[in-house]
Amino acid sequence: MLVMIFSPPLAEEVKYEVRQAAGVPIESPAPPNTDFALVIPKIKAAAVVFPNIDPFNPAEFKPILKKGVAHANGTSFPGQGGNIYLFAHSTDAFFNVNRYNAVFYLIGKLQNDDEIDVYYKGKLFKYYVYEKKVVSAQALEYLEPTKEEILTLQTCYPPGTTLARLIVRAR
Repeated sequence: MLVMIFSPPLAEEVKYEVRQAAGVPIESPAPPNTDFALVIPKIKAAAVVFPNIDPFNPAEFKPILKKGVAHANGTSFPGQGGNIYLFAHSTDAFFNVNRYNAVFYLIGKLQNDDEIDVYYKGKLFKYYVYEKKVVSAQALEYLEPTKEEILTLQTCYPPGTTLARLIVRAR
């Protein structure tokens, strides 16, 4: 049972570390669409983004997070300026990692200047990480509008818990 619980996230960690240690060139995954999608080359993540999802309504966001990444209702879209807030599962619990689209499981591996690509309405928008931090689960200031265009990614931290949030910001 422990193998079933811990093997999927451990396998992702091991694959990532082996690629890094071997110096294997990172091939960027293809976006699932160009209407609204996210690609993070460093961690080989690619997912559909579902727009205008209420981040305070679990009945609305939980089904979406099983399929991809949610765009927080009321935040900006690429090319509009302001804060583009995207959230996704790392997983809600280790035993559920196979049942959830854990696209953000490895975003903690991102570092300054790593690329994040967002496809929106047929256009590619490239963002580069400038900040990564763990904040309380109650921290809401990252949902607030910004003057400059910023991409904010959020997931639960540590993976498999809801204790805190991992925030990654990119310009």
